[in-house]
Amino acid sequence: MKTIYREKRYYCGEYLDVYIFPTYRQSNGRRSRSKPTTDAQKKLNQRHREEKLVRLLHANFTPDDLEIHLTYTVQPESEEEAARNARNYIRRIQRMRKKAGLPPLKYIVVTERGGKTGRYHHHITINGGLDRDAVEAAWGLGYANSRRLQFTETGLAGLGHYIVKKPVGKKAWNASKNLIDPDPKTRDGRISGRRAEELARDTTNNAEYEKLYPGYFLAEAGAFHNDVNGGRYIVARFYRRDGKFIKPQRKTKTNRRRKE
Repeated sequence: MKTIYREKRYYCGEYLDVYIFPTYRQSNGRRSRSKPTTDAQKKLNQRHREEKLVRLLHANFTPDDLEIHLTYTVQPESEEEAARNARNYIRRIQRMRKKAGLPPLKYIVVTERGGKTGRYHHHITINGGLDRDAVEAAWGLGYANSRRLQFTETGLAGLGHYIVKKPVGKKAWNASKNLIDPDPKTRDGRISGRRAEELARDTTNNAEYEKLYPGYFLAEAGAFHNDVNGGRYIVARFYRRDGKFIKPQRKTKTNRRRKE
C-alpha cells in the first residue's frame, strides 16, 4: 500500500486554509476503511462544521460588515417559531437595504439554544452599509447587539467557533445564496511523507511553513498523528502579507499543536 500526501488549499479572501493528510492506494484500487467511534465522529463533524463556517466568513465579509447577536424578552415556543422570527428579521433588513439603495444583503444566520437555560438566540453576520442603531431596532423582540467584524491573525476563527457551538435546526446555519463558497485546490505528492513529518513535529516553525506558501504569513498550525493508519494530519491557516484587515504582530506566537 502506497502512501501519498494530499494538500488541499482554500483561498478565502485574505486568508488561506491548508490541509495536509495521507491518502492510501492499493494495486486493486481498494483500501480498507476503519470507522471512527460515534464520539470521535461527532467531534470530527463539529470541527468540519466550524472550519466550513469560518471559510464562508473569510470569503464573504470584511471589517466594514456586522455581527449581530439577538436574544428574546419572551422565548419562542418552538424551534420553528425561532426560525420564523429570524427569517422575518432578515426580510426587514433586506427591505431597509433596498430602500437605502444598498447592494443586496449577504447574511449567515445561526440559531442556538442555551445548554443550561434552553433559551433561543441568534447570531447573524451581514454586509455593512446600514446604521447599527437601525439594524438593532429592527429586531424588536428582545435585546440586540451589533458590532463591526473584528479580524485578527486567525481572522474570524474565534467568532466562527463560538456561534456554531450548539446550532438548532436541520442545518447548522442558513445563508444567502449570493455567498462565495470556496472550492479547494487539491494536489497530491507535493508534500512528501518526510516533509509532513517535519512540519508536524514543529508547528511553531513559521519559516518552514511560509516557504511553502509565498505571500502569506502563518497564523496558526496544528498537527496530530493517527494511531490507526500511522499518518500525519496537518491543518494550517495563513493570512496575506499585503492584507488590509490586520497589522501583523510577528512577536506573538499563536500556533498550537493539536492533539487527538
